[in-house]
Amino acid sequence: MALVYLDAGHGGYDSGATYQGRREKDDNLNLTLAIGELLAQNGVDIGYTRVSDTYDSPVRKAQIANEAGADFFVSLHRNSSQIPNTYSGVQTLLFDESGTKLKMAQEINRELAAAGFNNLGTSVRKDLAVLRRTQMPALLVEAGFINTDADNATFDRNFDEIVYAIANGIYKTLYGTNLPNSGMDGVLTPPITPTPPPSSENKLYYVQTGLFRNYNNAANLTIRLQESGYSPAISMTDGYYGVFVGPFKTRAEGQSYADALSRQGYDTLLVLR
Repeated sequence: MALVYLDAGHGGYDSGATYQGRREKDDNLNLTLAIGELLAQNGVDIGYTRVSDTYDSPVRKAQIANEAGADFFVSLHRNSSQIPNTYSGVQTLLFDESGTKLKMAQEINRELAAAGFNNLGTSVRKDLAVLRRTQMPALLVEAGFINTDADNATFDRNFDEIVYAIANGIYKTLYGTNLPNSGMDGVLTPPITPTPPPSSENKLYYVQTGLFRNYNNAANLTIRLQESGYSPAISMTDGYYGVFVGPFKTRAEGQSYADALSRQGYDTLLVLR
């Protein structure tokens, strides 16, 4: 099997583009992990430049893939424009428009158009380190504009379809056929049962680590927290899916966990519920 390296753009102190509190680095990571999971479940060997909220330079990310002997490199991003709500659609960037990487870019764009985005085609960018420094076919997918409301609505509403679109575009380029397991009937359903924090007349402290419109984004964060040794839960909060660690009887205990999570790169907010 081919080794495909997936790169969640930005990370750590580098939030990428932001819009009304939404950070590109978060969308990139959620999308990357879901795509990797689906491809892995279909037998593709997957590597990642990051699996949590950490930063490496684009040059270092290219080196990571080179050192691993990757066969393909796909970097996931959201686009942005100077004026919000000016542009809409997906675009894939390449060092040059040739070979297998062009075929993969076109496949991904076609699949994303079927998932609800405008197809803005491919574009050559020779200045990007992840395209210039990689020693294998490489492409950078701009999954809609983060400062265009319509694109964000499509990203959130059709998240599963977008994951499938990119994964299937990669798989079709590699093997000439659609994914055997589409993931649309449960692969992307998180392998945990979301349970709300226990109710009580006496409020308790919780560490909120994320708040999402899309359930899968919350579930992906939950899985990461479980892998870090925590026992998170998902609970609806004002129409959003909140991810919480707790409960804690005292503020001091909750703050101790919040500080520990922050040191591991998680965003935290201590709340009383």
